[in-house]
Amino acid sequence: MIDLHCHILPGLDDGPITMEDSINMARAAVDNGIHTIVASPHHQNGRYNTDRKKILEKVEELNHVIKHLELPLTILPGQEVRLYGDLIQDYELNQIVSINDGRRYLLCELPSSRIPNFTNRLFYEMQANRITPILVHPERNKVLINEPDILFDYVQKGILTQITASSITGKFGKKIQKFTFKCIEANWVHTIASDAHNTKNRNFELIDAYEIVREKFGVETEFLLRENAQSIVNGNILYPEQPLKLKQNILSRLLGI
Repeated sequence: MIDLHCHILPGLDDGPITMEDSINMARAAVDNGIHTIVASPHHQNGRYNTDRKKILEKVEELNHVIKHLELPLTILPGQEVRLYGDLIQDYELNQIVSINDGRRYLLCELPSSRIPNFTNRLFYEMQANRITPILVHPERNKVLINEPDILFDYVQKGILTQITASSITGKFGKKIQKFTFKCIEANWVHTIASDAHNTKNRNFELIDAYEIVREKFGVETEFLLRENAQSIVNGNILYPEQPLKLKQNILSRLLGI
């Protein structure tokens, strides 16, 4: 499996602190059936700003250690970027790390409890500059949970989404899990990733998540989500299914209103 979003590089953000911690995560990833990880440290989230050069150095160092230990795992560069005003400018200055440094797909994060006023404009400008935003864990944003039509609009305009495995397994609660299922059902979800930070309370759950997807939505949906992850890493263009609107009565039950 491919994990498109994981905080595995040591000493850069709220992921592992030491190289030993990173290796413990690498072993856990292999045990979870993962062969490729996109390292995605936080950037511009109000707490962490990660340097492109440092990310590439850490990826090379971690791959060297993994190879020495003969673990069947490859680390690719990436970054989880909180949306901010100068993102396009910094991207053009080659200060941002896209997925696999391929300059097509970029992991983008919203604040957990709001949506900045410039979000629509920034998404438009990114796409105009041939950057495809992948909105990470939208199912955990309070505004999108309560106003899902906003997420529908993003997806309809070509924004891709990445759901967290733990949201599918229910680790973030029943409300988020139910919303996640509705998003999958409505073709609003394009990839699943772990967003793992450690081997304790933020571990890999991709095997369990894919199993749940297969049971609830069928093997074709599971295969599509896996295939999308491979295409994104390769820098290939995705052709997503047409998103569907959620029915109001379903929304009412979902949100408990």
